[in-house]
Amino acid sequence: MRVKVTTLVLSSIVSMWTFAEESVYSKPTRADYPRDVFFGDTHLHSRLSADAYSLGNMNLTQADAYLFAQGQAMTAHNGMQVQLRRPLDFLVVSDHAEYLGGYYRYNVNDPSVINTEAAKVWKAALKAGNPDALIAAFSASMQDPENNPAFPESVRQLIWQDVAETADRHNKPGQFTALIGYEWTVSIRGNNLHRVVVYRDGADKAAQLPPFSGQDSLDPRDLWASLDRYEKKTGGEVMAIAHNGNISNGMMFPNESVDGKPLTKIYAETRSRWEPIYEVTQVKGDGEAHPTLSPTDEFADFENWDKDNIGRTAKKEDWMLQHEYARSALKLGLDFEASLGVNPFKIGLIGSTDGHNSLSTAEEDNFFGKFPASEPHPNRMKNRMANDVMWENTFIVASGYAAVWAKENTRASLFDAMKRKEVYATTGSRITVRFFGGWNFEEDLDDAPNYLDTAYERGVPMGGDLTAAPESQAPRFLVAATKDPDGANLDRVQIVKGWRDEKGVTHERVYDVAWSGGREIDTVTGKLPAVGNTVDVEAASYTNSIGAAQLSTTWTDPDFSKNERAFYYARVLEIPIPRWTTYDAAFFELPVPKNVPETIQDRAYTSPIWYTP
Repeated sequence: MRVKVTTLVLSSIVSMWTFAEESVYSKPTRADYPRDVFFGDTHLHSRLSADAYSLGNMNLTQADAYLFAQGQAMTAHNGMQVQLRRPLDFLVVSDHAEYLGGYYRYNVNDPSVINTEAAKVWKAALKAGNPDALIAAFSASMQDPENNPAFPESVRQLIWQDVAETADRHNKPGQFTALIGYEWTVSIRGNNLHRVVVYRDGADKAAQLPPFSGQDSLDPRDLWASLDRYEKKTGGEVMAIAHNGNISNGMMFPNESVDGKPLTKIYAETRSRWEPIYEVTQVKGDGEAHPTLSPTDEFADFENWDKDNIGRTAKKEDWMLQHEYARSALKLGLDFEASLGVNPFKIGLIGSTDGHNSLSTAEEDNFFGKFPASEPHPNRMKNRMANDVMWENTFIVASGYAAVWAKENTRASLFDAMKRKEVYATTGSRITVRFFGGWNFEEDLDDAPNYLDTAYERGVPMGGDLTAAPESQAPRFLVAATKDPDGANLDRVQIVKGWRDEKGVTHERVYDVAWSGGREIDTVTGKLPAVGNTVDVEAASYTNSIGAAQLSTTWTDPDFSKNERAFYYARVLEIPIPRWTTYDAAFFELPVPKNVPETIQDRAYTSPIWYTP
């Protein structure tokens, strides 16, 4: 009997092991997709930038910028102590390549700079009594390089080596990422064409070639060629991020290159290769949409800068707008894809600050301006920004952050996520957003506890592509948003669709797909009623008694045609909060300015998902 029982027991054990091999009881979740979102700033300037230094940032260094981003308190130029409540996960100190580090070194009589031809020109202008000689020289360098001498390459190489090594010293893989970068600063006839260049690499590779500046060329195609030379020489990786199309007067997303010739397939391929993402929101205005282009979108009129160009040399004309804002650029990209076979404007979306005071602040209640002259002060709302260089201080915008879905907080992981466009923009809060598209999602996939496994297995995340639509089947999109834990509740989630019909005409539509409260879409207007407003303007406060902490849905496009090119992206809106000017008015006991809104609704814009027949 014992032998028989033992035999039975052993048989059972063998049977159990056989079953375990055939069918796993507890299937492990996938581990090869990004589970964490990292918030940072890809566009910040220190005293190494010629404009920042000449307009008052003479003290806060590149190193200070990294330390502040990691949570260290700093003394701002206005004498106030400033500190982030929550440190950033990553930062690019993107100082201007034109005269990079030169003004500071000139001021301390650094022998590497003081004897250059450029320094001799500055010295003569200053001696002649021109107090604005330095800022004028910087402005001229990005518009007329032939008549404004650049530093010798040996000087540029020396300074760039120091910049790259400083980033390396502050890079802490897994904790804080200091990405190496600079800004290529070009303004043609006063029209903005600026790009931030970001490296995947450390100083051992990045420092082998000095930055390509506007004094080398005013043509973006030459910048892209320089990036190609860098990769071939070093084996490294690099990308460019365009920004502020809203002040380019129609040149950022053009129909023709800077030499006036129509865009070609080579142009489209090259731009798409080197510029995978676009900085859609920052201190010089929000660039997602414009009410002239999107008259039925009640949220398109958000922090728009639409008066003229960056040089203030020409007023804005309506025809320019479609070549400046991200949503219209995405639609133009569909047209170019149809005619050239390549989409030059297939861009993911991020935000950043473009601060010039070494302080990366994007929240409305902790906004320390763009230049020292626009840091908190009783007169800040009365003055013009940057010593009358640009608009009134009241119009500057607290935006924004770059949010990156990555496997870890390292240079390689963050860069790779940017390259595949699994990124999104926020206008200053830290909303968490997931966005996926697929053909085989269940109707209530967002309610499933393992929805991420399914979304990655059966679909594509933000930045991805859908093709080969099944017969008589529309795509489904999963979007899940969570409020900033230190911020406002959520009002609604929208999906913005753009498409090109079979007649070659582009269209757009904004769908409300998830919202808080018991609201219902008006059957006549098709609009969702406003969420309400809890802001106390006089006290500059609000409550989270309206809105929701989380919103999610799985949405099917009701207007899908399998023969029409299209893109989709999610826009998530918070409930109203006080604008930074309202916080200033309460803090300094001043009247709330009348020329800007008292409240705003911060928001997030995901990178699109494209459908190609």
